[in-house]
Amino acid sequence: MLAKLLVTVGIAFYAVVVPIFEINASHVFNPQWTGHARLHEVWQLATNCALGAFSLWLVWLRNEIRLSSLLTLFVTGGFLLAYALRHSYDGSMVLSDGSEKMIFGINLGLFAYSLAIVLAAVAVLLDRRRAL
Repeated sequence: MLAKLLVTVGIAFYAVVVPIFEINASHVFNPQWTGHARLHEVWQLATNCALGAFSLWLVWLRNEIRLSSLLTLFVTGGFLLAYALRHSYDGSMVLSDGSEKMIFGINLGLFAYSLAIVLAAVAVLLDRRRAL
């Protein structure tokens, strides 16, 4: 049960919390963004929500901790890769109002998605131990 809960927290980060933070004037409805950029944002949010719903189904109805954790790694790892490469394409986590969401002095996305990967890894280890 603990493994399922740990994976679920990571899924909640990318499938629930991020859309709440981004369906507003700072992202989806940001007039400074081109329509093309907003389309890609909505596409990413819709894809991540769908993957989150599928991952929840895997965890809670199929007991597939490993596959769900792998999907969490793909989604959150994609963000971490984009974050690591941000200087190569002039990307930034600074919002159009000049602010940046931080927690414990770390960018909120970096913190939450790194935590999601750690939680997924712990869930896989717990699941493997249970299977032995």
